[in-house]
Amino acid sequence: MHSRPKFLLFVLLLLVTGFGLTLYKHFALGFPLWPGEKASVWTIEAKIEFTGQDKPALVSFALPYNPPGIEILGEDFASPNYGFTKIEQRDQRRAQWSSRQATGSQTVYYRLDVYEKPGENQGQISQQPTAIQTPEFEEPFRTAASTLVDELNQRSSDTRTFTLELLHTLNAEKPSQNVRLLLGDRPGEDFKARLAIDLLNLAEIPARKVRGLFLEDGRRRQALISFIEVHDGKKWRLFNQSTAEEGIPEHFILWQRGGLSLLDVEGGHRSRVHFSIIENNQSARSIAVQQGRDEQAALVDFSIYSLPIEEQNAFKAILLVPIGALIVVILRTLVGIRTSGTFMPILIALAFIKTSLITGLFIFIFVVSAGLLIRSYLSHLNLLLVARISAVIIVVIGLMAAMSIVSQKLGFSQALTVTFFPMIILAWTIERMSILWEEDGPKEVLIQGAGSLFVAILAYLCMTNRVVEYLTFNFPELLFVNLAVILLLGQYTGYRLSELRRFQPLAETELDSVLRQQKSNHNTANDK
Repeated sequence: MHSRPKFLLFVLLLLVTGFGLTLYKHFALGFPLWPGEKASVWTIEAKIEFTGQDKPALVSFALPYNPPGIEILGEDFASPNYGFTKIEQRDQRRAQWSSRQATGSQTVYYRLDVYEKPGENQGQISQQPTAIQTPEFEEPFRTAASTLVDELNQRSSDTRTFTLELLHTLNAEKPSQNVRLLLGDRPGEDFKARLAIDLLNLAEIPARKVRGLFLEDGRRRQALISFIEVHDGKKWRLFNQSTAEEGIPEHFILWQRGGLSLLDVEGGHRSRVHFSIIENNQSARSIAVQQGRDEQAALVDFSIYSLPIEEQNAFKAILLVPIGALIVVILRTLVGIRTSGTFMPILIALAFIKTSLITGLFIFIFVVSAGLLIRSYLSHLNLLLVARISAVIIVVIGLMAAMSIVSQKLGFSQALTVTFFPMIILAWTIERMSILWEEDGPKEVLIQGAGSLFVAILAYLCMTNRVVEYLTFNFPELLFVNLAVILLLGQYTGYRLSELRRFQPLAETELDSVLRQQKSNHNTANDK
């Protein structure tokens, strides 16, 4: 394979890697591509109240366990004067509050923040069902239940269709005699869910009750809503026993699965629990970072986010340098702008970020101009190069200190940021421009100095763009794309834009020559 195809293959690999990792972080991990994007975070508060009986009290409350389509961002267990324990066993989570003595009205709180995962598949629940417990019906309810199950078996082909037929039958406007007998005078949603589960178990279909909450902003004193889940041999299917709709509804959190109690209170009576819900907007990026840490995603666990905040702030500036390098390569390679030094404009742009553009321009022009004057004096002393550069550095430091002191006395606080300028680079810039002055004259100094400032200003504008700052820090994988573009530009051998004007007279001469030749050939042909 020749070097050119190898090079193009390497560039293509960089592009695919950079864009591929970026898209993975966006679609799989939920990182937004634009800064300032917000996501809805729901705060759910469960208020548990009971009356103590002047003896030790133990409160056991069911907690959500890996609800599908929901990410739990944080939990808080507010329980003054109570001990607290969290228990996890057999796909169940429960909170326990305990007190040595509880008298009178008692209240404990459980609060959690949840986030809805966009595009999450909410139907893949692979937990295996427990052994079916055949329900006990008394006569005549046993005969009615058996007859109804036999009828439904005749009208269905599998577990799913049997469940749908059952729910439609229980919710029919004109129910049959057997259904009316089974429902009785208590056709509430909770009773209907228990009856549907008993009938499914009678048909040897694993089923269980599910409790959940609809996420609606501003709701207070809400109770859990009962649904049913049916195992079809491969996975659990959720059904609304009132509407026979399948699947988890939008903005819904599954709070508890199975027949265990929601709330148990020992040492108290008249216990009850109410739920309140409020919606908040939080940074989508922060949520994605936290979610990635919880899931131990490699692109988050082994990333800049794992560093301390101080180092993260440092990298936020460092990751902008490749953007400045790309601007320099474009302007030098394609446009042909001459600068004093190859990447000195990048460092000047970084200084502009710290000082602001106008202040930075004034400081740079003043220090370099004053440095050139002093450097012209030092050139008459016939100093060696190292001594001359060291003297220029000392002069630059003195100028910076003088500017800071004078600006402080005059009340111009912006000039105090002069210390952010790279002193060594300024000293070398002064030395380079002075040599250029001696060799090529002041015109070339002005051209390269103006070119350096122009490139630095463009780099500053790109590096301080909010979108660029966000993408470079949150998607450092785009460095591969940046590198690929720079490598492609490095292969460019055509004319620069600044050279088009330079070679314009030559192009016009060639064009005139071609036109004259064509005209001569045309006249010769006519003569013949």
